[in-house]
This record gives sequence, structure tokens and C-alpha cells, in this order.
Amino acid sequence: PHHIRHNIMMDREFLFGELKASEAALSSWLDVAKRLGSDCAKGLSDADVQRRRKTWGYNELQISKEEPLWKKYIGQFNDPLIMLLLASAFISVCTKQFDDAFSITVAIFIVVTVAFVQEYRSEQSLQALSQLLPPRCHCVRDGIMQELLARELVPGDVVHFSLGDRIPADIRLMEATDLQVDESSFTGETVPAGKHALQQSSSCTEISQMRNIAFMGTFVCGGHGKGLVINVGERSEFGGVFKMMQNEESPKAPLQKSMSSLGKQLSFYSLCIIAVIMLLGWVQGKKLLSMFTIGVSLAVAAIPEGLPIVVTVTLALGVIRMTKKHAVVKKLPVVETLGCVNVVCSDKTGTLTLNKMEVTDVYTSARQQATITSTSSSMEARVGGEGGGGTLLSSPPAGSCVLCEGRPVSSRSHPGIIKVVEVATVCNNAQLRDGKILGSPTEGAMLAVTSKLGLYGLRDQFVRTDERTFSSEQKWMAVRARRRCNSLTEPPEEEHAWYMKGMLDVVLKHCSSMQDGRAITSKDKDHFRAKTKEFGAEGLRVVAMATGPDLNKLAFVGMMCMWDAPRPGVCEAVSRLQRGQVDIKMITGDSQETGEAIAHRLGLWQAGYSLSMSGEELETYSPQQLQHSVQQTCVFYRVNPRHKMAIVKALQGCGKVVAMTGDGTNDAIALKVADIGIAMGESGTDVCKEAGDMILTDDNFSTIL
Repeated sequence: PHHIRHNIMMDREFLFGELKASEAALSSWLDVAKRLGSDCAKGLSDADVQRRRKTWGYNELQISKEEPLWKKYIGQFNDPLIMLLLASAFISVCTKQFDDAFSITVAIFIVVTVAFVQEYRSEQSLQALSQLLPPRCHCVRDGIMQELLARELVPGDVVHFSLGDRIPADIRLMEATDLQVDESSFTGETVPAGKHALQQSSSCTEISQMRNIAFMGTFVCGGHGKGLVINVGERSEFGGVFKMMQNEESPKAPLQKSMSSLGKQLSFYSLCIIAVIMLLGWVQGKKLLSMFTIGVSLAVAAIPEGLPIVVTVTLALGVIRMTKKHAVVKKLPVVETLGCVNVVCSDKTGTLTLNKMEVTDVYTSARQQATITSTSSSMEARVGGEGGGGTLLSSPPAGSCVLCEGRPVSSRSHPGIIKVVEVATVCNNAQLRDGKILGSPTEGAMLAVTSKLGLYGLRDQFVRTDERTFSSEQKWMAVRARRRCNSLTEPPEEEHAWYMKGMLDVVLKHCSSMQDGRAITSKDKDHFRAKTKEFGAEGLRVVAMATGPDLNKLAFVGMMCMWDAPRPGVCEAVSRLQRGQVDIKMITGDSQETGEAIAHRLGLWQAGYSLSMSGEELETYSPQQLQHSVQQTCVFYRVNPRHKMAIVKALQGCGKVVAMTGDGTNDAIALKVADIGIAMGESGTDVCKEAGDMILTDDNFSTIL
């Protein structure tokens, strides 16, 4: 029948319609929809979904099935020294030396049972970390918006997403309204990527360059959008990294290599003893069976059956101690490997740093500078002041952490600083939901300053009437707002004002005056540019602020400086590792300036070392050149997962025992090939935890000490 032939043709067309993300980025979304055979308005029908699922399967990663407990227990015998002990026990039985056979067998079962129990406990701890609700998504099918499990998606589905959602598959965007996506787990960039639905004109291979593609596993931190699923499961970029990680073999631990070598040597010497004794007996005319028995007895006596017990129990005690310090070790030999490490390669974003933007300084147009220190989580939870009309404190809150020239900042003593905070708060789309800030990390950091100043509910004092959204092209955002009336009897203020934030040079183009009313001069602009460069050299991101009734005649009020702060205790841990002759390499997808600034702050750079190398530069080296260069470099920037793997392997080629720490999808391959992969338990992705040999459940870098 005609409809059957049509379905067969559609299936055949779809089989050859696989789209790479780089191809979809260069096509319009209408062309992508045509190639995928999808109706952008109504989505796919149930029949379409079933046909496509037969070809593509479910939107999930194929993780190897868990082995039954008995098989895991038997696997503990797969060790050269254990096999040698088993052979000696068997020979002891054959020669009727039952006491030796019994003692050796008991030793074997103690070793195997202790190792099995400890590794089983580690697996249970890891399962507790992974017990998350399965991700869901909003998908249009048969013209109806439905909430589905993400695993149900197939290429051609139309998916909607908004603030706080996880992107469920690789998606070619059809609509993007103020869409900001956190791609740090792929790229290492702390600043969210702005997305659009336009067709890209130039070819691109890096994830950070594909502005019209939303990738599986990333998070929406601003705006909303919809798009067409182009790849699912292992065909997605996320799945590609997972497959690469699975294809890599984990290196054996130094202890495993030593024990394997010892087992082979003992086997060789035992055979030599038996052969020599049999040869001497044959020369002297004695019975070969009698001489064989004597030789076997001597060989068995030479095997240290107590050694595996001592090693296993010692490692098990180490694992227990590590667990108490919030580190889950998957395999016993990993404990010994950690003690042998002489190079630590660490991801920056989320590992050495918090992957959370924090405002450090406020600089006003009057050249006042306020320094901001971090606060407790209880204050962070009050950000935004939802409900309650908000108050503006004329005196600083108790325990104030915002200081200007050593004095606490308040609206009465430092109105210029308060004005910068006001602009940053009004021109802001971050939201407070369930005690957490949702939205751009940059805007979330700005909101956090209001609580540190005690300005609870500051944004609630304004009514927004217009907005000019941020884009990566214009590099600024502005809102038009007026202040609410303070009481029921007081008439509302009619005067509206624009509040703008953005890159300094762009904001200055919209400014005609300073906050104090005088005209802004070229000398003023040069001063603020120099100050921005000074802040940038310290690894700070600078956002300029302006306000006024006319969008093209604003008054410049000042700047906010922020950064992805180092994790508590990292500086001390770095110092202790270096004193112990352990080299530390920072590997990041972030920019050179940011990477170098963080390296200086953490004290990574040492005399005699070059400071940084880019991923592009790394690709130009031969394997021999790379082995020499990686030893002399502290920071590797703009690197992708393959670059990270090459760096680790180059260091291993120099005879180094390498530890790799990371939390993102882009760290998974390097974690797998390193001698010991150390993954973050709280912020780490599932792929990252799968690849790691040790999981830090509290994400504390200093635990590795």
C-alpha cells in the first residue's frame, strides 16, 4: 500500500539523515527540520517516534551491565600472586602437606574477602551519590505539549526549555529569547554562552563556537527557547566524550605492577628450584618423584603467603581513613597510587575554583573602591528579598563585609557605591527560587551583593516597563524602570530611567556625563579603561554600570569586578604539594588571562617554568617535544578533552605518576587515562564520576593530601 511505501521511504531518508552538530549549525533550522522530516509546529507523531526509536534507540548512554556479586568476588582471584598461592595450595594438597595447604588457603580467602568487602562498600557509596531523579523535558508531539522523560526523545522532536532546565539532547535552536546556557562542563568557561537561532556563516568545530546549538548535559541559566533534537544518546557530543572515555584503558597502579612482577619472579624462581633439585636427584640416581616432592616443598616455603594479607589489610585501613575524610576509593590499589603521585593535573573551573562568580570590588565614577568579602550561606539565601517591600539601610548591617577605605559601606556614607549596586540589581534577570539563585552566574553574583549590604528587596522597589536584552554582539543590557510609591496615599513617581550594564567601552559610548552631573571627558574614559585593564590582569571580570532618562545620554556610575573564586583551602594544599616535590599543572578551557591570573593567585608558577601553553600550540608539537614542554609549563588554556588526554600521556611518557582532578564532562577522558583520576562528588557530572578512581564527596581539593 501507498502509506507503507511512504513510511519505508521516510525511514530510509531518515537513516541517512544523521546530522553532526557542526553541520546543523551551518544550516537554517527550516533546512534541519526538512532533513529530519519533522513538523516544527506539531512535532512528531507517535508512529514517527516508534519508527525512529528502532533506528536510534533511547536517549541514554549504554553503561556496561553491573556484574553479579559472585562474579565480582571471583574476579578478586585474578592476580598473579593470588594465582601462585592457589597453585602452591593445590600442590600442597597433592603432596599431602595439608597444614601448608590450609594456611595458604586461609590467607587467600582473607585477602580476597577484605578486598571484595571494601570495594563493595565503595560501590554502595557511589550509588548513593548517583541516586538522582531521571531528567524530564517538555516536548511537542501530535501538536500537544507533553512532559516526558528525557530518555524518550528521538531526533526530530521539538523541545521547549527555560530557566533552570537541563538540555536533554543536542538541539538545533529554532527560537532563543535572551537564552544563556552554562557550558562550563564542556568548555571550562565560567561565563554562560549566549545562544541564538540564526544560521552560522562560517564553519566551526569547537562547542564554544556553535551559538545556535544547545548541547546535551548543559544548563539554561537565562531566557528560554525551543529547538529540534538532532542527536541523542551516544551520538550526542556528550555521548561522544563518554564513548572516548570507555575506549581508553585505565593504567595499572604502581602497586599492581610491583605485585604482578613479584608474582612472576616467584613463579620463575620456584620452577627453577624444582628443576635444579630434580636435576641433582637424577644425577645422584634418586627417585624423580621423591626429588620433585622435595623441590615443591621448598618452592612453596619460599612463597610469602602472609605478604598479600599485610598489603590488603594496610590498603583497606587506608581506604577507611580516606572515607572518613570524604573520599570514596573504588579500588584498593588506588590508595598506594595516590602516595606515589609526583604530578597533579587539575581542571580549573569547579575544581580549583568554585565555578561560582563572586563580586570582589565595586569602583565608582568618583573613584571610590569598595572591597567585598564572602559571607555565610544564610546571608546568600536572603538574596533578592522576595516579598516584603524591601528596605534601604542608612547604616551598615552587623558584621558588614563591604568595606571602603576600612569603613563599612552604607547608603548614608557611600551613596556612590550604593548607586552602582542599585543599577546592577535593577538591570538584572536572575531569580531566587527555593533559596537558590537561578540565572546567569554574573547576575547572581550581583544580586548577592545586595544581601551583603543589607539591601533586602531592593529590586522590588522598582517597576520595570521596558527592556533591551543582552546579546553577545551588542555586549550590553538595559531596562527602563520607575520607582514604586512608598505608600497608598503617595502618588507613583512618573519619572522613568534607564539602567544599563555591559562591557566598559560599549557602556561609555552611551554616556555623556558622570554621576555627579559633570560632563564625562576622554581623560575620564582613559582612566576607567586603565582601571579595567588593571582589574583584568588580576583575573577579574569587569561590568560597567550607567543610568539616566535617555538611553543615549546616560550618567556613568561605576563598575563591578567579579571572578570565579578559588575553593577554600586550595592555596594551602598547592603550597603543601609543592613542598612535597609534587608539580601541579592547571588545565582549563578558559582564556589565557584568566588561567594565568588564577595560577598566580594560587601560587602555581615556579621559577624556571614557562607560564602557559594553548591547546592550539600543543597540537603543533611532536610527541618528544610535547614530553619536554609539558614538564616546563604550569598552565594549559583553551584545551579540549583530547588535549587533556595528550598532556596526561606525555607526562606519563616522562616516567611521571600522574593524578588528574576534574568535575566536568570534558575531564572524563583525562581522568580515565591518568594513573589516578580524582572526580568531584558534589559538582561532578555522571561521566566524570564514572571515569574517576577516587571521588571527593565534599569537592575539597585538599583531601588528596
